Amino acid sequence: MDYIITTDQLTKKYKDFTSVNNVSLHIRKGSIYGFLGPNGAGKSTTMKMLLGLTASTKGSFTIDGKHFPGDRLAILKEIGSFIESPSYYANLTGRENLDIIRRILGLPEETVEDALGLVGLTEFGSRLAKKYSLGMKQRLGLAGALLGRPPILILDEPTNGLDPSGIHEIRNLVKSLPSLYHCTILISSHMLSEIELMADDIGILNHGNLLFEGSMAELRQSALQAGFAADNLEDMFLSMIDKDNADRKQRAKL
Repeated sequence: MDYIITTDQLTKKYKDFTSVNNVSLHIRKGSIYGFLGPNGAGKSTTMKMLLGLTASTKGSFTIDGKHFPGDRLAILKEIGSFIESPSYYANLTGRENLDIIRRILGLPEETVEDALGLVGLTEFGSRLAKKYSLGMKQRLGLAGALLGRPPILILDEPTNGLDPSGIHEIRNLVKSLPSLYHCTILISSHMLSEIELMADDIGILNHGNLLFEGSMAELRQSALQAGFAADNLEDMFLSMIDKDNADRKQRAKL
């Protein structure tokens, strides 16, 4: 199997609290990997470790054959990221906002127009960011992640706060990207129905532990074997989380 991202026992502890606990991920090159879990499960922390935004307590990871932390800068050059709500200079245009990122990254000027085109904002590139709708701001955030067409995208809740129309827009855009330029996407979302429509593989975290990793078909098979409803991703996800929480309570009593 051709994996572009692997983690080995990746762990993050804060004093007496373990946010991410011995997580080993295997993300296939060219796939969309849906990273799921309740609030506080450790998804954002895992993503931030992959981006070097927070240090791991234990474990390691490899991205496109490069090992962290020795190859940190080389790794970061291959990743475009959208973490939480992106920030903008409100009094600059969308194009000017992207140009600032482009200069920081040392990319050619034409990458700005390319990114605007990928997210469908070319005709709005000269509009001030403060006049963008929420959906357009999210697309501008994605354009920032897409500058230079990095081979890997890490997207944390890219549809957060959007109306159904905006969610549909972002989902179709994300779903199209691997075939557009052969990238790999790690995406987290609480919109399980959206992940079901776009993801090739699924990873499910709860209390920092990886409960499941595999394809949608493998998740359905696992759910059926456990006696869970397997009609949709939401049912399977909730059943798995509920069982894990019940098992935790039971162990705590012993």
